[in-house]
Parts: sequence; C-alpha cells; structure tokens
Amino acid sequence: MVKILAACGAGVNSSHQIKSAIEAEMTKRGYNVSCDAVMIKDINEDMLSRYDIFAQIAKTDLGFPVNIPIVDAGAILYRIPTMAEPVYSKLEEIIKTIDK
Repeated sequence: MVKILAACGAGVNSSHQIKSAIEAEMTKRGYNVSCDAVMIKDINEDMLSRYDIFAQIAKTDLGFPVNIPIVDAGAILYRIPTMAEPVYSKLEEIIKTIDK
C-alpha cells in the first residue's frame, strides 16, 4: 500500500477533500493507496518519514528537507477535471516507481 499525506491549514476541509479525491481516483486506476489528512503545522520529519508521497495544497516551507516526492494537489479543490488530471497523473507516475 502506498501511503500519501495531504495537509492544509486546519486539517479539516481542503485536506480531507484531497484525501477523498486521491483515494477514489487512484483506486479507480487500480492502485492500493491510503491517504491521511492533517494540519500543516503538525507535520514533522518523523511523521513525514512514514509516508511515500506528500500531497501539499500550497508550497510550504516545513523547516526541514522533505525526502519523499511532493505533489502540488491544490488543483483538485477546483473540481474541474482538466485541472485535477495533471495531479492524478503525477501521483500515478510516482506510484509506479514505488516498490510496494
């Protein structure tokens, strides 16, 4: 299972919308993924080390190096398929490189 972390300012609305959308789309594409949603301020190096992909809503300086692939997932929130498709394609590209 590929583990993805989505984060937003409050960890309530946007990150949960992205979580649901990623899980639904990647499942439809045949991938076994799990996505968690958190508040951006709660992310630390230890937490991030447990994930394979970081789906950020906006570029954020976490104050430490991120050693996993980062996907800018904010376009999913617009709910316009042509805007979300590049995000899903990037996720799929990364998932294909992960040996899980």
